[in-house]
Amino acid sequence: MGLLLLTACRATAVSVNPSTTAAQRSVQNKGSDTMVNIALAWAEAYRKVDSTISVAVTGGGSGTGIAALINGTVDMANASRAMKQDEIDQALANGVEPVEHAVAIDALAVIVNLENPVSKLTIDQLADIYTGRITNWQEVGGNDAPIVLLSRETNSGTHVYFLEEVVRKGDSTNTDIFAPQTLLMPSSVGITSEIRRNPNAIGYDGLGYVDVAHEKMIAVAKDSANPFVLPSVATAASGEYPLSRDLFMYITANPSSVVINYLNWILSAEGQTIVAQLGFVPLVSE
Repeated sequence: MGLLLLTACRATAVSVNPSTTAAQRSVQNKGSDTMVNIALAWAEAYRKVDSTISVAVTGGGSGTGIAALINGTVDMANASRAMKQDEIDQALANGVEPVEHAVAIDALAVIVNLENPVSKLTIDQLADIYTGRITNWQEVGGNDAPIVLLSRETNSGTHVYFLEEVVRKGDSTNTDIFAPQTLLMPSSVGITSEIRRNPNAIGYDGLGYVDVAHEKMIAVAKDSANPFVLPSVATAASGEYPLSRDLFMYITANPSSVVINYLNWILSAEGQTIVAQLGFVPLVSE
């Protein structure tokens, strides 16, 4: 079945016919761990906008949030990747028509221990490292030490994005996978904690989770012919940084007015200010 998602918006107000009016007084919001801090900050700030509405936020990963939307147990699913076709098919079979809205932009930062002398890598080198073709830091200009691979768990949208855009280098015909020795971490914080402890580790996290006082960010180039770029709000917004991605909220095609009002506030200047405050990239108003 063809894709029935509506086109993602760029900070454009949502305009649909709500399924209910004022009966619903709470919003259930679940999904991406990358987005959980933003989602919590939005929920807290929205109390001052409409104190009669409560927004309950939980993480668990993009796949978990999308599954909850498909099963009808949440109003909004946070996702750091786009829905897959099999998820869309599942939703439609369950009578749920998902609608995608981009709500922020993230730069996915590649990070290492502060003691690691390596400061830049190409996508090709990262792919070789994460597939196990390169196993020693010396092969990319570092110390003679084994590379310890860290990744998010498979239900994470960040894991899926890194698999598709780095391990498989954006090639849909590429079937490479993470090396079997890759350690799967349950959260973004789990990756930063291991990076701080292990001088040979490499991992990746949303820019909003990186503290440069404790982790070192790697400058990334698309290939050897392109410049190495550090992740930042500016380089993600300009598209200069090669690992920039949209962050999404999925709702149903017939949301309540409460959900519509909340989503429109997230896309407003006030909601997007919170995006910037947490180290992510706000959308450009149309």
